[in-house]
Order: sequence, then structure tokens, then C-alpha cells
Amino acid sequence: MSIPVRPGAARSTDRPAAPDQLAPLLDLPGVRVAADAARAGVDRLLSHKVLRRESAGVSTESALRGARASAALEGVDVPLAELRAGAVEDPVVQGALRVSAGLGGMLETWPKAPGQVLARLHVLAASDRVDTADLGRPAPHAGPRLTGLFSLVTATTSAPAVIVAALVHGEIAAMAPFGVADGLVARAAGRLTGIARGLDPKACSVPEVGFVELGAAAYAEALAGYASGDPAGVARWLVHCCQATEHGALEGLAICESLLRG
Repeated sequence: MSIPVRPGAARSTDRPAAPDQLAPLLDLPGVRVAADAARAGVDRLLSHKVLRRESAGVSTESALRGARASAALEGVDVPLAELRAGAVEDPVVQGALRVSAGLGGMLETWPKAPGQVLARLHVLAASDRVDTADLGRPAPHAGPRLTGLFSLVTATTSAPAVIVAALVHGEIAAMAPFGVADGLVARAAGRLTGIARGLDPKACSVPEVGFVELGAAAYAEALAGYASGDPAGVARWLVHCCQATEHGALEGLAICESLLRG
């Protein structure tokens, strides 16, 4: 799909503002309802009383569970207990853990310099899997599409954060700019977008778990629909991401309840 965002040229004060080209995505079949449900699910999580005093603990646990789930979508599924014990040396899992741990430090830079952050995400995700010279360096074929992606990240829009996050995720996964660890990078960038745009400012939900719960096959099918560029396929991807976000909010609630029980 070609992102419906024009690369950002400076706006003249004597011209009308450019139309919000993401807003019509809400009119695709099922998208608006799914986005509203995702927002409501995250809001329920953010209202949990544990977050008044334990939001850091919830965020830390969410990051761990998110890393495990993201690695599982890459085909490496390991028990959570083994991750806690530091007993997993698999490079995919280690990359997922590094990415998850590093997101907090990228939050302010992402909306301003997404290319810099994307390169850093790839370094974290793939440092045990590719040559050092190839880390953070997208392939030439990705150049024009990355320009559109960066415009998407920095653009102002009335579209819900969950939709922008889904587009960021889908674009990176579909274009596979690095050739290795693109899935880890795509999911991390989608999560980062949701946090930065206020969907889940405390980073307590676990959308990656939502994708796992919906199934790896469904994830791949939905992504293929997005990559096709067909409006129906794009709609299916957006709805899928919204549903994963809703499931991820339930995972966050489970973390809150476990902390509440001690």
C-alpha cells in the first residue's frame, strides 16, 4: 500500500490546510468500530487503580511479555519463566528483549527523527544476526517508501493513534527495509507510535500478545492483505491491529491484577 500521506512540504499561510488523508480510513468496513473498541479497552486498563502507584512495574512486565510475544511471531516461542531467569540465548529472543527494553529511550526522538530511531531499532533487533556494516542500513528499494513512512510518523492527523500505529507497523513489515528482523522492528515501531501518540502513554498494554492470541496465521494473512494495497485488505489489517490492541489491553489488566494480588 502507498501511505496516504503527502511528504511534508512547508505550508504557506495563504493556502488552505491540506486535507487529512488518514481520516477516510475510518470509513473502511469495520475500522471505526474496531478502533473505538481498542481505545475503550486501553482506557479501561489505564483506569486500573494499580497504575496510580505501580505503573513502572506494569510497564516493565509489559515490555517482557511483549518481547516474548514478538519473538513468538518470528517462530521462537519460549516460556516466560525462562526469560525471567535469563536462560534464553536465542538471537531472535535476545533481539526482541533489547528492542523492548530500549523503547523508552526513543520516545521523544521518534516523532522528530523516525529514521534515526528506525535504524537504532534494527541495531538492537539484529545485532547478533547480521554483519555490523549492515545494521541499521535499509536496502535501496525501501528509500521512497521510507520517505512516506517518515511523513506518516511526523504528520498531524485526526485519525486515532491505534490506526496510525497499525499503518506504521504494516508499512515496515510489508516493505521489509532491512531484510532481517523486520518483524521485530515493525512491531516495536507500531508500539512506539501508540505510546507517543497517547494511546497508551504509560506503555502498560501488550499489543504483541494480542497478535499472538489472534494467531500467527491470521497475522500473516492480515499483513498480506495490507501489502496488497486493496482497500478491503487494508481494512482487514487495520481491524486486526485494533483487535490485537484490545487483547493487549486485557493482558495489561492481567498484569495489574497480578501485582494487586502481590
